[in-house]
Amino acid sequence: MVSPPKPNHGGKPMIVAKNLSKWYGPFVAVRDINFSIPEGQVTAFLGPNGAGKSTTMKLLTGFLAPSDGTAEIGGFDVATHREDASRLIGYLPENGPLYNEMTPKSLLKYMGSARGMSSGKLRDRMEYVADKCSLRSVWSKSISKLSRGFRQRVGMAHALLHDPEVLILDEPTSG
Repeated sequence: MVSPPKPNHGGKPMIVAKNLSKWYGPFVAVRDINFSIPEGQVTAFLGPNGAGKSTTMKLLTGFLAPSDGTAEIGGFDVATHREDASRLIGYLPENGPLYNEMTPKSLLKYMGSARGMSSGKLRDRMEYVADKCSLRSVWSKSISKLSRGFRQRVGMAHALLHDPEVLILDEPTSG
């Protein structure tokens, strides 16, 4: 069963960036950004290539460590409580890592098991994301044989699989 969207009643902040920065030697990718996104709100990062959008998303998810500042998801500092924060996040990276030799069905089963999902919940959620992401026609095909668009759908299904409270999607319509 899928949880209905939670209405935003001026609720608690789900995503917080405090003085968040990332630099690579002399190159500054993200400089001292601050924002708070409340529960239930949809937010987009807009900007030209190289503006730091993808880097910011990687900092928020814990895939990159900040050079300075903090990122919080659901009240958890991503650097010090990454596992707790990760439970709340569904993340679709710009170029999502998929195991080419697997099928969408086997990949999602593997990822759900790795997340510790019960077999009943995993089965229900796999059915749900297969339908929502229109994956039935390729459910048992090798990921290596899928078009870019279907590969993107598999990545989206993976991000949605555990019914996360926070979705972070980098270039979700690419392909």
